Amino acid sequence: MSLETRVAVAIRGVRTATGVPVNRRGGAGPSDDGHVRLGGRGAALPIDPTSPYLVRDGRLLRSTGCGDGSTSDPEAWVDTGLEAEAVARPRFYDLVTADGVRYDQLARLHGADVLATTVVQTCIRYAEDQRCRFCSIEESLRAGATTAVKRPEQLAEVAEAAVRLDGVRQVVMTTGTSNGRDRGARHVARCVRAVKEAVPGLPVQVQVEPPEDLGALAELRAAGADSLGIHVESLDDDVRRRWMPGKATVSLERYREAWAEGVRLFGRNQVSTYLILGLGEDPDELVTGASELAAMGVYPFVVPFRPIAGTLAVDVDGARPPAPEVLADVTARVAADLRARGMLSSGQKAGCAACGACSALQAAGA
Repeated sequence: MSLETRVAVAIRGVRTATGVPVNRRGGAGPSDDGHVRLGGRGAALPIDPTSPYLVRDGRLLRSTGCGDGSTSDPEAWVDTGLEAEAVARPRFYDLVTADGVRYDQLARLHGADVLATTVVQTCIRYAEDQRCRFCSIEESLRAGATTAVKRPEQLAEVAEAAVRLDGVRQVVMTTGTSNGRDRGARHVARCVRAVKEAVPGLPVQVQVEPPEDLGALAELRAAGADSLGIHVESLDDDVRRRWMPGKATVSLERYREAWAEGVRLFGRNQVSTYLILGLGEDPDELVTGASELAAMGVYPFVVPFRPIAGTLAVDVDGARPPAPEVLADVTARVAADLRARGMLSSGQKAGCAACGACSALQAAGA
């Protein structure tokens, strides 16, 4: 798959002839997407009925500008050479826990084979003057699509079924930020331990805000977590104050301390952070920052900003994704630096970088 095509569908999205059974709406971000297999890899893509790309009959097609433009018109589409199909609805979605909670309210399929869960669906930073403007973590809770707190034994039950029925190969656990000095990490650790006991050997990534007590990171490692995500989203303090005023009160120096401790505990290339392109940060500065992170042993997972329904970015700002050519340039430069350092997504044991569905970095060789 070329980087050009991967970037194009990341921004322009795809339309489908038959629908997308697995999709993500709301939540903590970074996108409202449908999940497809593209060129054999999982990809999270906007589903847009006006997109010039079409998933049909197991192929990715591109509009020719001819014919009537309908999904069935053979003159309207040309094959891009890539296999593409919607990810099938997982069988574990049909199950219910003994206490009556649907499995899909506890964890969801992401990409092609990743089980993802937000173990606490509330956040101390969700007041409007504190909220990350790209996040709608509590909206899915208000809609009844999830539960406020996932119990360890529930997630263990879901993980076992997802592996057995649907071939899930890794787990991502994130959490809204709590008031405690651990920022919610200790509940995540309890969930990791339960999943590891139920499915030994199943790789798990944990995602937390830098805890005030960095010892909480050691507890996550001791519980069996394989990799760690500490997501800063931007390295520009002006951007941070505008887009994530609550999280911006945690200094970049504190993030660096947490990343360094994470690398010490989990190892080089087992710690990652999101960098969202399109929030207003200078692209060259983002590339420089990504290189500095990689030098620390932290994988900079570059993703394009894509607005999520119900977020302040949509309801207040009307923000838009970056231009495809900007995303392609930044992705290519970050990927080249990562390759030179031997920092590849294939070396990640679990997590967003290992999955790669929300980023074009894998298409660029990283």
